[in-house]
Amino acid sequence: MSKRNKTGVPFKIPLLPITELLIKKYENHPRTQFTGNLMPSISNQRLNSYLKEIADLCNIKKNLTFHMARHTFATTVTLSNGVPIETVSKLLGHTKITTTQVYARVIERKVSDDMEKLRNQLTS
Repeated sequence: MSKRNKTGVPFKIPLLPITELLIKKYENHPRTQFTGNLMPSISNQRLNSYLKEIADLCNIKKNLTFHMARHTFATTVTLSNGVPIETVSKLLGHTKITTTQVYARVIERKVSDDMEKLRNQLTS
C-alpha cells in the first residue's frame, strides 16, 4: 500500500513476481535505506535522459519518455492482454474512467488497422 504522489489517494496493488525480485534486489540500496522507499528513485528528467541514451544505443529513433512507457504499459501490456479497463484505470491512478478510455481508443484503432492489413492480404 502507498499513496499516489500526485493526488495523495491511497492505493494497493498486488505485485508481479519480477517486481518482488526487484524490490528484494534494492532493499539494502543506500538510496532506499535513506528515503524509506521500496526502490531507489530518480527524477523524471534523469529517467528521460537515461531513456534517450538507451534509445541511442539501440538505434531507436523515437524520443522515449516515462510518459511513453506509461502509455505502452496501459495499451500493450495490460489492455492488449485482456486486463479490464477499470483495473488499468486503477493501476494508472486515474480518478475518472474517461481518462483511461483514451488508451482504449488506441487499442480500437490498432484492431481496425490490423483488420485492414488482413483484408488487403486476403484480397491480393
